[in-house]
Amino acid sequence: MATFVGSPCWARLRSIGEITLAHPPMLRQPSPLRLRSIAVPLPQRCFAVAASAASDGPVRVRFAPSPTGNLHVGGARTALFNYLFARSKGGKFVLRIEDTDLERSTKESEEAVLQDLSWLGLDWDEGPGIGGDYGPYRQSERNSLYKEHAQRLLESGHVYRCFCSNEELEKMKEIAKLKQLPPVYTGRWATATEEEVQEELAKGTPFTYRFRVPKEGSLKISDLIRGEVSWNLDTLGDFVIMRSNGQPVYNFCVTVDDATMAISHVIRAEEHLPNTLRQALIYKALGFPMPYFAHVSLILAPDRSKLSKRHGATSVGQFKEMGYLPQAMVNYLALLGWGDGTENEFFTLEQLVEKFTIERVNKSGAIFDSTKLRWMNGQHLRAIPSEALTGLIGQHWKSTCTLKESDGPFVEEAVQLLKDGIDLIPDSDKALTNLLAYPLHATLTSSEGKVVVEDKLPEVSASLIAAYDSGELIGALEEGHAGWQKWVKGFGKSLKRKGKTLFMPLRVLLTGKLHGPDMGDSVLLLYKAGKYDVVAPEAGFVTLDERFNMLKQINWESFNQDQTLLESTATLSN
Repeated sequence: MATFVGSPCWARLRSIGEITLAHPPMLRQPSPLRLRSIAVPLPQRCFAVAASAASDGPVRVRFAPSPTGNLHVGGARTALFNYLFARSKGGKFVLRIEDTDLERSTKESEEAVLQDLSWLGLDWDEGPGIGGDYGPYRQSERNSLYKEHAQRLLESGHVYRCFCSNEELEKMKEIAKLKQLPPVYTGRWATATEEEVQEELAKGTPFTYRFRVPKEGSLKISDLIRGEVSWNLDTLGDFVIMRSNGQPVYNFCVTVDDATMAISHVIRAEEHLPNTLRQALIYKALGFPMPYFAHVSLILAPDRSKLSKRHGATSVGQFKEMGYLPQAMVNYLALLGWGDGTENEFFTLEQLVEKFTIERVNKSGAIFDSTKLRWMNGQHLRAIPSEALTGLIGQHWKSTCTLKESDGPFVEEAVQLLKDGIDLIPDSDKALTNLLAYPLHATLTSSEGKVVVEDKLPEVSASLIAAYDSGELIGALEEGHAGWQKWVKGFGKSLKRKGKTLFMPLRVLLTGKLHGPDMGDSVLLLYKAGKYDVVAPEAGFVTLDERFNMLKQINWESFNQDQTLLESTATLSN
């Protein structure tokens, strides 16, 4: 709903009071619009003019990116909210490419935006690659339509030709600045005679089309998210809708496009809120029914500034390359300014469609928390069915030359063992190489490792080497988990150890680490990795044979002396 108050503007022929446009079916071309109230320009003053959205027809929303760069997460969220609103209302989600910035728009950027939207699962009903009844869907292909409507406005008197030079316009701005007034147009061409206009045309003087803005009054809209928003018309001034080179200006294109594409709801970022004033005036002048407006808050960085490249990754493509899942991105973006009123934070796209309402979109800025996004991605990753998750991670391990194969028993068991420590697919590389590595010396010389060494670790090492050389340990590993558990129990009894005093030295000697996944599963995997030769040479895998050879070469007496020497040196240096 938009209302013009106290302006010498358009009035209903049979009434001077408030006028409301009807809710006609939205049509592709404006000429056959059926209005119950006919609006014409009159020289009299009217109290209010209201335009209502064409809500009697089906819900139609649009996402209209400019192909001048990558799809920002803010744009992706706007697209998502439009998609969810359309799907929840049984309406249409339209994709329109706003490529009138010919210098910056590229085909590569357009393709990247389309790919990112498809990756997120936001399939459009009309637009590039699909077509539809309201095309073309690129602004660069709609110039004839803009010129047609600009001519209509010129003929109706809502627009006039302005022959002011750039120098004259700059001078107006300087004068307004000195007088501390808004930089509104005050040129003479708003009141020029037909003779003066024809004289300039005859000379070939370049001109723009300027929209004639009422000099007093105000515009008030009821935004579906922000509530009532109003502007005074005297702060605007007559604005350009067509440049001197014949190219239409953004606000004019958008209005004509939204109207002729029968868009019922305009859901966009709050930075477009100031544009609504110009667009509402154009809607009214052309006799188009007004759509509903909903302006979504900006996405902010942790410091509450506008999210930008200096804060790290900001585009959908970057997050895709980093290994984020589309379902996690969609889930997280939906929660930036929306919630279903419960404590639930995990939604599939289908569940979001079912739950989404525009009324629950918050008008305050939403903080982009990359740590939470990463955590949420991990939750979604682990919710993937086991077979599919194994396929994803297995393919990644093979592609990064960590493993020689992407499937099989080893891959399945490794994924199940390591998945709880994986939030992003690329994390799986570090998780697996950590398992395969054997940083024994670093562990033994650490402050935490010293405690384990002092608990008679050389004695445990000697017994473990004997069990390995005799084939006892290998035989147990051949039997799987049951064999391992039986062996560990017997080994503990022979050393009169149990619990932490048994498992900590075993973990250090077998894995080279103080902490990690389940020790039994880890040792079994290490054994299978060596047995089946599935690890690529680049992974830095230390086999069980190599580990035991290293243990046999440790001179524990010398090791303890070295430790004492290191401690003495540290004490002296302090």
